[in-house]
Amino acid sequence: MTIEPASDDLSLLKRIAQQDQTAMAALYDRYASTLYAVVFKTLGSAQESEEVVLDVFAQVWRTAVRFDASKTQVDTWLFIITRSHTLARLRTVQQTEKTSIVAAELPVNRSDHDPIEDALISERRDQIQIALAQLSAEQRQVIELAHYKGLSHSEIAAQLKLPLGTVKTRIRLGLHRLRSTLSTWKPD
Repeated sequence: MTIEPASDDLSLLKRIAQQDQTAMAALYDRYASTLYAVVFKTLGSAQESEEVVLDVFAQVWRTAVRFDASKTQVDTWLFIITRSHTLARLRTVQQTEKTSIVAAELPVNRSDHDPIEDALISERRDQIQIALAQLSAEQRQVIELAHYKGLSHSEIAAQLKLPLGTVKTRIRLGLHRLRSTLSTWKPD
């Protein structure tokens, strides 16, 4: 007799609710690589994707006791948790990048300035401008509206008369390219 995957998943989750580490390892082995692939497709970073998957399974460990099989299946529940953690991580990454871009544009003229620090900031600002210039015009436009003008994705979509998904994709791809370009920069 073969056990159905859904009922096997439910059995594992019931055991996890009782703090069974073997069941947790089995559920992790079954889903971790699939969840990682889903997260990586969004975040594009191995390290960030691994962190999200670990966060997902940490939440599963903490909340398995509250799982309601009458409302959803285990795999669906895992994907919902994964989506939530992925979007939260994406917002964090985007906010960090936004802060970096804004900081790079701050005026350098300060009375307590350090010439070496000023040179590094100026060089970083130039590097960001070069990286922005390497983006497609469409990606640069939505990133500038989001990060320089502070518009939400919905506001950008309305202003440019584009679907919201197109705006989000352009921003995500543009930020990924900026991150990739800027990660290779090292001061002399």
